[in-house]
Amino acid sequence: MNNPTQNYELTIIVPVYNEQESLPRVERAMKEYMSHASLRCCVLLVDDGSKDGSLAIIRDMCARNSDMFYLSFERNRGLSAAIKAGFDTALSRYVGYIDADLQTTPEDFELLIPHLAEYQLSMGIRAGRKDSWFKRMQSRIANGFRRMFTHDGVDDTGCPLKILWSDCAKRIPMFNGMHRFLPALILLQEGCRVKQVPVRHFPRTEGVSKYHLWNRLVGPFNDCFGYRWMAKRYIEYRIGESNLDR
Repeated sequence: MNNPTQNYELTIIVPVYNEQESLPRVERAMKEYMSHASLRCCVLLVDDGSKDGSLAIIRDMCARNSDMFYLSFERNRGLSAAIKAGFDTALSRYVGYIDADLQTTPEDFELLIPHLAEYQLSMGIRAGRKDSWFKRMQSRIANGFRRMFTHDGVDDTGCPLKILWSDCAKRIPMFNGMHRFLPALILLQEGCRVKQVPVRHFPRTEGVSKYHLWNRLVGPFNDCFGYRWMAKRYIEYRIGESNLDR
């Protein structure tokens, strides 16, 4: 099957769950960014079983824009599954990720791209976060727990602006809650490095947040134990020689 993402240098994954209010702005922002991006980009929208009108809007967006593509789950599977589906599908050299709420801007991918020659994951750190003090406190606590368990040295793993080498992204072991551990999971791979870059952050202007106390604190805390179990059993290998390509 022909996969058009192979014709691009960067595939930007946009997970979508009940974001019909945000999608028109996503379309405008992505079109504007792709018109002058330093890498040839396409957008891969992954509908995570939305129950509103998101899928119909996504279909229309992709019909109007030749550089936009989509996948749709039969039912809601969660953010980690949506990101994994994007990683599995993209055939471009790099794969990026941004949330559909656009609290970060695709324009700031340009701040990450210069570091891709040396780093397998280039990611944002939200500068001047526009969330409430309560959300910021929850994130600070969750990040502290995660750093204690993973020792990944990352300040803001929840920032939804990242670019990875696609071959490394495809080797990441996936599980529910995986999206919180992308830097730590990349660092499990031999020779891989992570670069953190301050990026802009904006208040949400449409729709509602899908996060609350449980999935910001309790869920991530439990996931830390799952990560520790998996990391001790992670299998890493590189093929040195083969005759399969004769």
